[in-house]
Amino acid sequence: MSNSLSSFGFSGLLALKTVFFSSCVVLGLAVPAMAQSPAAPAAANPAATLPAQACPALLQQSFLRLQDEKPQALCQYSGKVLLVVNTASFCGFTHQYEGLEALHAKYKDRGLVVLGFPSNDFSQETGSNKEIAEFCENTFNVKFPMFAKSSVRGSAANPLFKQLASSTGTAPRWNFYKYLVSRDGLKISAFNSTVEPQDPRFVKALETLLTAK
Repeated sequence: MSNSLSSFGFSGLLALKTVFFSSCVVLGLAVPAMAQSPAAPAAANPAATLPAQACPALLQQSFLRLQDEKPQALCQYSGKVLLVVNTASFCGFTHQYEGLEALHAKYKDRGLVVLGFPSNDFSQETGSNKEIAEFCENTFNVKFPMFAKSSVRGSAANPLFKQLASSTGTAPRWNFYKYLVSRDGLKISAFNSTVEPQDPRFVKALETLLTAK
């Protein structure tokens, strides 16, 4: 028996294998496929794993910090009640810095952040960012966030004030114009420069936003 297989030889076995596979193809029989590496899993969609956007559209921008001109993302204030004010160092309302800082100190633990934006739109803020920062700190001990000098009205207004004006229908008419912004960034109200930070009507509007969740 072994002699028969030997005499048949390797070439005979190869011929039989060829005939077998050819017959399977003709008859439509399944032929085992060669083993292949498993296909790589489809790449996950990064967007599907990202959390819902928590930062309001109004805050999705950055500004330079007044003291050192380093970029600051406004999204860090998401979930806070904001009091946004355009300021100036040589204005009849400059004394309001004191009242703004008092509000910031009193209500910061409840979620208030005062944001100051110096502007020379009314020709009463002529100093450099460094000079403005020193004036605010040395004269009124301002601790709330302040940003580099920029325009707050007209076509040159910075993006935040453009959106505030669009939402309320009013741009700053003078220095120390005030905008109160709800925690979700959707409710915005404007107050003119003559409204002092401690005005009972203003404080009531502020506390209403602080109480809302």
